[in-house]
Amino acid sequence: MDALATTLFWLDFAAAAVFGATGALAAARRRHDIITFGFFAAVTGVGGGTLRDLLIGAPVFWVARPGYIIACLAAAAAIWIVGRKPWRFTALLWLDALGMAAYTVVGTAKALSFGAPPISAVVMGVLTAAFGGIVRDVLAGEPSILLRREIYITAALAGSSVFVILTSLGVPYGWAGGAGFATALVIRSGALLLGWKMPAFPGSPTED
Repeated sequence: MDALATTLFWLDFAAAAVFGATGALAAARRRHDIITFGFFAAVTGVGGGTLRDLLIGAPVFWVARPGYIIACLAAAAAIWIVGRKPWRFTALLWLDALGMAAYTVVGTAKALSFGAPPISAVVMGVLTAAFGGIVRDVLAGEPSILLRREIYITAALAGSSVFVILTSLGVPYGWAGGAGFATALVIRSGALLLGWKMPAFPGSPTED
């Protein structure tokens, strides 16, 4: 395994664990039991990557490498042990931002490696970054990230696009991946810290 593949592997692994932690935190907000903690963590941690692999015709990544599931379950156990803390919701938001940025790069890179065209690779990066969180929110009964004006999908889209554009210009994958990760994280951080939002369609929501 070369240096790039090793870096992407560990970034992918870390993103799964981080997203797993957000799933467990969502379960904690609803005061579920430890089994539900683990289920939420696993589904959230590997959901986006599973959808990506099915769509690009790749072997589903966690089936042959169950360490991903173990990492998600370990994250769930850690959240359970930490217990009820006032900073828990803030931790969920920032862990989710880190996981989103990492999965954006990993998902895009994997799609490119399987021969996906640039636009399709961008879509795969966004799906990898967002789908696990969508499933988590549905399971937890939370408003889906797709239904909020708060910037999230846009951050993943920007990060994935930067990565694809830079690699197409011949920038090494490591530098392009770092730029894509930073772009997604900075935009998401602006949404969290500064309240950045996309403009809404004009008019009253009750209008036809």
